[in-house]
Amino acid sequence: MFAKCCGATTVGVDGQIIDVEVDVASGLPSFEMVGLPEAMVKEAKERVRTAVKNSGFKIMPQKVTINLAPATLRKDSTGLDLPIAVALLAAYGILSPKSIQDCLFAGELSLEGQVRGIPGILPMAIRAKELGFKAFFVARENANEALLVNELTVFTVDSIKDLADYLNGVTEWVPAISEALDTNYQAELTEDFADVQGQFLAKRGLEIAAAGGHNILLVGSPGAGKTMLARRLNSILPEMTTEEALEVTKIYSISGLLKKHSGLITKRPFRSPHHTTSAAAMIGGGSIPHPGEVSLSHNGVLFLDELPEFGKQALEALRQPLEDGMVSIARINASLTFPSRFILCCSMNPCPCGYYNDPEKQCDCSLSAIKRYNRKISGPLLDRIDIHIRVPRVTFKELTAKEQAEPSAVIRERVVSARQRQLMRLKKHGIYCNAQMNHALIQSFCVLSTSAKMLLEQAFKSMHLSARSYDRIIKVARTIADLAGTENIESAHIAEAIQLRNDRDYEG
Repeated sequence: MFAKCCGATTVGVDGQIIDVEVDVASGLPSFEMVGLPEAMVKEAKERVRTAVKNSGFKIMPQKVTINLAPATLRKDSTGLDLPIAVALLAAYGILSPKSIQDCLFAGELSLEGQVRGIPGILPMAIRAKELGFKAFFVARENANEALLVNELTVFTVDSIKDLADYLNGVTEWVPAISEALDTNYQAELTEDFADVQGQFLAKRGLEIAAAGGHNILLVGSPGAGKTMLARRLNSILPEMTTEEALEVTKIYSISGLLKKHSGLITKRPFRSPHHTTSAAAMIGGGSIPHPGEVSLSHNGVLFLDELPEFGKQALEALRQPLEDGMVSIARINASLTFPSRFILCCSMNPCPCGYYNDPEKQCDCSLSAIKRYNRKISGPLLDRIDIHIRVPRVTFKELTAKEQAEPSAVIRERVVSARQRQLMRLKKHGIYCNAQMNHALIQSFCVLSTSAKMLLEQAFKSMHLSARSYDRIIKVARTIADLAGTENIESAHIAEAIQLRNDRDYEG
């Protein structure tokens, strides 16, 4: 007898429906699975067979063939356990084929027949809604995630025995409803700029970076406050839109990082990988590619502390995502593209000892050692960082000042106001901040005054700027003008943008 039901897996950040076809025929007992299953899916036949037996179902040993379609796509999700078990029971006549029509199943099975949660439920649920499935059966721990998709009927499954009773009409179920969310997961303690004394230029640079989505590099001696400043960047970023939040939640869902009882991720990601991170971990990889740090920081911040200590391959791999806002990973089994539009925030010392050009401590590094240290960061990568800030030591007077520094909430109001201007200007082009503008949009929306144009021309010749640097200076100037609330870019805006890009005395 033949039976068919629908399961799901993920391809990149999108859900993919899998047709699970089971044929039971007379012949030598066997249990074969075809359709390019990976190792964890091949093992499903042992889990399913044992789970069905331990759930009290008696099936005769016959020739069982399972096909996972489309056969050209490799499957690597344990979530196919449940649809395989459902289709198998239908093929043996235990379930009615009509009862599983227009239903989608996703879940891993234990050997006793219990259903466990899996990663990637959100993109599967989005795909189920798009294709008009009437019901989506998931493990109880995945219910909140599936319910993020409106107008999709979700049922929670504890065991295949309970599922069979429901599908056969023995018991009645009601659709799942959202459980109480883990508010601690969403509302983590946010560090505030009010705690930062002094460092006015660095805070100004971070405000501009947040307002326009620009990449920023902080350079200074050990203990100057580079990491402390960078960790507060998230506190002045605007809230994510619903579309952005869904994108981020999908990425965390397929990566298995979405915690139980957590809803939509509304806080912008802040990722800070260790400097021993490999290129594959940074960009993503695997036989079937999975997201790396650049995708996990999508719509948020990727902070690289001690930038020269990162491996050369890991740093050079950042070029494509910084330029395109996405990363393409090609492997033998699959070629996938993941979104990776983030603010790159980096910090570094100016030399190996950390005290080059420090007014208080003398640097004991040779000129060749300083050059060798800074050459770990390639010119093309530095060229993609819009803002370069020198972070000086904080003076004793600043540290002991009684007046409170400007809090993040006040800075954030200015950032949100500037982002609103950019959104009104750029929304029809599918982008939301100045850093994402291409050259054509720069020519359309970045009108320079005569004095600003003359100043930029002088800088272009004297600083030997590349075409990319030219565009990025204009984009930073556009953000400074948006913060000031002016329509045209004046010479003062260009001058500040040039200063923020030309602060490179650490290069020795």
